Amino acid sequence: MNKKINATLIATLLAFVATSMADSSPEASAQDTKKMVQNNFVETAQKGIKLSGYVDAGYSYNFTGSANSETYSRFGSDTAQQGDFNLYAVKIALEKPLSNENKAQAGFRTDIMIGEDANYLINRNTYSQANNTDQNSNALFLEQAYVAIRAPVGNGWDFKVGKFVSILGYEVIERPANMNVTYGLLWQQFPLYYTGVLSSYRFDDYIDAKLGVVNGSNTDNNTTTGLDGDGCAVLAALNVTAPGGNANWSNNFQWSTDSENNSGGSVSGGNPSFNSVPTLTPPTVQKLNTVAGGKLDETSNGYTFIYNSWGNWAPKCCDDKLLFAFNSVLGTQNAGQYGGTTWYGAGAYTKYQFNDWFSLASRGEYLGGNNINKVYPGGGRQNSLGWWEYTITAGFNVIDNLLIRAEYRLDWGNSISGNSVSSATTGDNEIYQGSGPAHYAGAEIVYSF
Repeated sequence: MNKKINATLIATLLAFVATSMADSSPEASAQDTKKMVQNNFVETAQKGIKLSGYVDAGYSYNFTGSANSETYSRFGSDTAQQGDFNLYAVKIALEKPLSNENKAQAGFRTDIMIGEDANYLINRNTYSQANNTDQNSNALFLEQAYVAIRAPVGNGWDFKVGKFVSILGYEVIERPANMNVTYGLLWQQFPLYYTGVLSSYRFDDYIDAKLGVVNGSNTDNNTTTGLDGDGCAVLAALNVTAPGGNANWSNNFQWSTDSENNSGGSVSGGNPSFNSVPTLTPPTVQKLNTVAGGKLDETSNGYTFIYNSWGNWAPKCCDDKLLFAFNSVLGTQNAGQYGGTTWYGAGAYTKYQFNDWFSLASRGEYLGGNNINKVYPGGGRQNSLGWWEYTITAGFNVIDNLLIRAEYRLDWGNSISGNSVSSATTGDNEIYQGSGPAHYAGAEIVYSF
């Protein structure tokens, strides 16, 4: 009985409180709450903002031996020995793109990657020193974050201000957007991203150009003068589109005040300094230079110039089923421990879409240069660079937004693979080099949204 009385009393009190609050000014209270929400939160359903991305996972198998055997021509997350399940990336992009109208307007884009690829993209070297223990799918990489602006000048003059991806190269950071699962030799020699300003202008339907000034390659700071600051890089591009829209030719340039790496100095890519050890018996032996704690050679000054030309062509006679493409690079650097370095390379791509659900793509590349230290720890100017790779990839689009790919890859060339062994006499890490061939097989599954 007492429980029923208590329940009735509580209900009466709650009703009285609610009535009193309702009489006090409900409209003002609701307006205050609405104002507070608008001032403190971003409206995710705002018109024009788009959320997109993908989840990319797979399996890879390297046939190059034990866990301490490495293939230096491959990207870090493609080198685990022997079999390895991979979470390559979870990609999330949030964007408010500029419209097609030639008027003053602004937008933005932010791209974030989480996964094993992100682990190596954060501090990427141009060669791989990865092994099984380096795989980390918890890494976070901020790929892009920029403000987009259009000035109503002529046909519309666009600007990106912030962090944005490289203008160089045919392949991109997103694996699913490339013809092949693994990254190519040339892709690993191009910058990943810049922080600065990039402008673009389309003269007509056939010609457009880009011009930009940035801190340098793969750096958020102006450290392209040997860590002294005030370094910069100048970007330029000229793109030509065929009248039918089925072919493109892109020419891209970059000039930097010093070497291309994450923190200035040394050879391109941020490679550590290595000393060449006299050849004992093939393969040769290289030993890490422990001067200055094994850090990068950050004392040099010079410049880096990179020219990249790529193009693609889809013959109209094949109803967009056949695609040809090429990629090339010529670079020179007057900086680093070994003085001047020149590198060059070319690649050819082919893809045929047999039907709505099956395609076959292939890639062949060559990368050469006068200094193997451009891509590998050791060698100096006395050893030239000569690497090759061939890749064939089968793609299956069996369900909407779902892509499945299987791939085989072969790498060969001077000092393209190695086996790290601790010296019994010195305890130093010695790398026994080999020329391959290095075999790879893998599969990938991607869901995009």
